[in-house]
Amino acid sequence: MMQISQEIKDLIDSRRKGYTLEAPFYQSAEIFNLDVAAIFGTHWIYVAVEPDVPEAGDYITVNIGHDSVIIVRDDDMEIKAFHNVCRHRGARICNEEKGTLGNIVCPYHQWTYDLTGKLIFTEHMGEEFDPSNHTLKSVHVGNIAGLIFICLAENPPEDFAELKATMEPYIAPHQLANCKIAYQEDLIENGNWKLTMENNRECYHCATNHPELTKSLYEFGFGYQPSPANADKIQAFNDTIEKDRVRWEACGLPSTELDFLDSKPTGFRTQRLSLDRAGESQTMDGAVASQKLLGELTQRDLGGLSFWTQPNSWHHFMSDHIVTFSVIPLDANHTLLRTKWLVHKDAVEGKDYDLKKLNEVWRATNRQDGTLVEYTHSGTSSNAYRPGPYSPFTEGLVEKFTNWYIQRLQAVLDKTDLNIIPIKVCR
Repeated sequence: MMQISQEIKDLIDSRRKGYTLEAPFYQSAEIFNLDVAAIFGTHWIYVAVEPDVPEAGDYITVNIGHDSVIIVRDDDMEIKAFHNVCRHRGARICNEEKGTLGNIVCPYHQWTYDLTGKLIFTEHMGEEFDPSNHTLKSVHVGNIAGLIFICLAENPPEDFAELKATMEPYIAPHQLANCKIAYQEDLIENGNWKLTMENNRECYHCATNHPELTKSLYEFGFGYQPSPANADKIQAFNDTIEKDRVRWEACGLPSTELDFLDSKPTGFRTQRLSLDRAGESQTMDGAVASQKLLGELTQRDLGGLSFWTQPNSWHHFMSDHIVTFSVIPLDANHTLLRTKWLVHKDAVEGKDYDLKKLNEVWRATNRQDGTLVEYTHSGTSSNAYRPGPYSPFTEGLVEKFTNWYIQRLQAVLDKTDLNIIPIKVCR
């Protein structure tokens, strides 16, 4: 159990809308622990893709705060998730990031579980021991067209079913389950996880910081202050988006913008946007990085479908490849950004796709963003830091993230007597 100080509760209650958060939200270890419990411990967290566990017995592990979770595909090809804790004396069972196994065997005393979490073998426990009382503790799993989410809470937000029904028609044509991970990169950013998310939710900084990304992305797609000097360009961009939207939807690709970032417990937003240059993919020349298109897609110029979820992910789906990002807090000052690039499962490196062309835009962008997050985290530690105003034209999605974040903290504290919440949930 941990007690939330009155000072922290007052900060939450007094948050000034339209402005960045107070410094303790980025610097305080107490607030970080609250984030792990109240945000990452009670909401749907994006952690993996189906190609992470393509065959029966394949598993990965994901760490969230003190919790480690095993995500495994069972013999019926269903994806399961369990707390990575043996029911004997609490040893961590799977100690590698990924692997393949026939059964789940604790290395300490060889307690053995099948892929459904059932305890199937022990020694020296006596005749009265009932293994059915010692199955692995399960974790809720959600699958949105191949994107895997988990929730550690005993009673997860019920609106995940609505999110799934809404987003699957958008994502399904890219057939993520029939992809493979061509490349994965883990970066540790020197900043609070919220700064990583805030940075992602705007492109105010893109023109001067992301020369690779802005070769294929239009700035206007992420907010721009209109003026007489740019009115014609903005109108032309909007006309292009509408023309492409009609064409894409005629091909069976839902493309209309949906935005529920701060209006639902499981906040999300999606939109398919036109791309610049060749208009095919998020690459340096705007052309596809893989000649083998995804699923049954036959057109290359399908723009980029973007999908953002609260609290920790964003994704880009194109005709030829997918880039997916997850954010995991490590401590108040460090954050894991995990990026995966996916291509068709039958695409051959060096023949169908060039790995450098596939990943060079977002590898460069991630590093540039990591530097910006570090700069901001350092700045918020200064005694001179005061919350600054958001741009109403380019930072609306940042404010929706911080709105959602404060709302979720308030919802947890409002349901908790004496401002006390458990550090660990779902036990």
